[in-house]
Amino acid sequence: MENNERDDVEKLKSMFLSAWHNVQYSWILKTKTYFSRNSPVFLLGKCYHFKAEASVESVAGSCSDKASERKLVIGSVVEFRRDFASRIWLTYREQFPQIQGSSFTSDCGWGCTLRTGQMLLAQGLVLHLLGRDWTWSDALKMDGLDTESWTASAARKLVSSLESSFQGLKPPESHAPAPGRAEEASTDLNCVHHRKIVSWFADCPAAQIGVHRLIELGHASGKSAGDWYGPAVVAHILRKAVKEATDPELQGITVYVAQDCTVYSADVIDSLQKPAQGPETETRVDRKAVIILIPVRLGGEKTNPEYFDFVKGILSLEYCIGIIGGKPKQAYYFVGFQDDSLIYMDPHYCQSFVDVSMNGFPLESFHCPSPKKMSFTKLDPSCTIGFYSRSVQDFEKISEEISKVLKPSSKEKYPAFTFVKGHGRDYEQSELTSEGEPRHPQYSSGDFVLL
Repeated sequence: MENNERDDVEKLKSMFLSAWHNVQYSWILKTKTYFSRNSPVFLLGKCYHFKAEASVESVAGSCSDKASERKLVIGSVVEFRRDFASRIWLTYREQFPQIQGSSFTSDCGWGCTLRTGQMLLAQGLVLHLLGRDWTWSDALKMDGLDTESWTASAARKLVSSLESSFQGLKPPESHAPAPGRAEEASTDLNCVHHRKIVSWFADCPAAQIGVHRLIELGHASGKSAGDWYGPAVVAHILRKAVKEATDPELQGITVYVAQDCTVYSADVIDSLQKPAQGPETETRVDRKAVIILIPVRLGGEKTNPEYFDFVKGILSLEYCIGIIGGKPKQAYYFVGFQDDSLIYMDPHYCQSFVDVSMNGFPLESFHCPSPKKMSFTKLDPSCTIGFYSRSVQDFEKISEEISKVLKPSSKEKYPAFTFVKGHGRDYEQSELTSEGEPRHPQYSSGDFVLL
C-alpha cells in the first residue's frame, strides 16, 4: 500500500515538473543575434564573410587564417543563413509516448545534453549520406525565431505544401535517368535521406537514436529519465545506440569514443577497415565511416582562456561536426564562431511531438532559422568534440590537421587531447611508453585530465 502511494506521489511530482517545464520552454523572447560585417564567420569548417565591399583577395585572406589549405566559402548573409538553417535542430518535445519506467511524456528541463548529442550525431549522418555542401531547399522559407515568439501550437501549423510532393519517394532505379532528370533524381534521393535522418531521432520507442532509446541505454551508466546527462556520458550512449541500430544505412557507420583524452589511431583504423575475403590475406578495404567523439575538459571550474584559440581551430576544420558543450547546467550544440563569440543551436525550446511515421511529416520544427551567440568566457570546461571520417585517408588528414591545432600554448604543458599510434589495449598492459616515459594516469569515463 505504501509503495503504491509513493509511486502515485512520484507520478504527480513528475507531471507537475513536466507541466511547468512545458510552459517555461514553450516561448522565447524577441531577441536578435548580431554579426559583424568586418570579421569572418566559421560554421562547421566553412568560412563566410559579410563584408559589403571587399575584394575576394582580402576576404579570402581573413578566412584563411583559420582555414588554410582548405576549400574556402566566401558567402553572403543569405548563404550563411541557408547553411545554418539546414543543420538538423533537435529540441525539447512534449506530448510524446511515455518513457518506459517513468511517467515522463516530455524531456523539458533535463534532456538538453541528450538533444545536443543528437544534433552532433545528426550532423555526422548528414555528412555521411548527404555531404557537407547539402542544404535544405526550404531553409530560407521559415520565419526567424528572433523576430517573433514561436509557440508549440504555432509550430504544429508550419506545414509546407511542398512537402506533400515528397511523399512515397523511392531511390532512382538502376537505369540511368533520362537527360535533364539527373539533378531532379538526386534532389529526390536527398529528400529521402533528409527525412530518414530526422526519423532516426524521432521521439518514440521505435526510433533508432530517439530520446527513448538513449534513455534506455543510459541505464547502464546509472542514468534515468529526469536525470541530467554530461557530455562524456552522452558520447558513450551515442556509441551504443549506433552500434545496436538495425537500419542497414546506420550499420555503415560506427562511433569511436576516445579514452582518457587519447585517440588510439589503430583502433580508429580498425573501425574503418575490414580484412579482405580470405583468412590469410592482410589486404584491408574500407568498411565503415567513423564518427570520432572526444570528451575533454578545458580547465578547472571555468574554461581556461588559453583554450579559446584551440576551440576556434577545431570548429574551423572541415571534418568537425560540432561540440557538445554549453554553460553550467545548460547544454548547447556549438557549430561555429565569430571573433570572441561561439555560435550555437539551443535545445531549450519545447515543441510538440511530431509523428514521423506520417507521409510528408512537417520538417520545419527540425530546423532552426536563427543562430545564437555566446561569449567564449561563458563556456563550461566539460565538452565533447566530434569529427567525421569516411575513410583511412580522411582520418590521416584529420590527424594531421588536428595535430596543428593541438600544439599547446607556451603556458600549457599538455594539449586538450592526443593522438597515439597503436591500440588502446597495448597501453593498458604497461604504464610505460615505448620510450620509457610514464603514461598519463588512467581515469574513469566520468573523469578528465585537468590542465
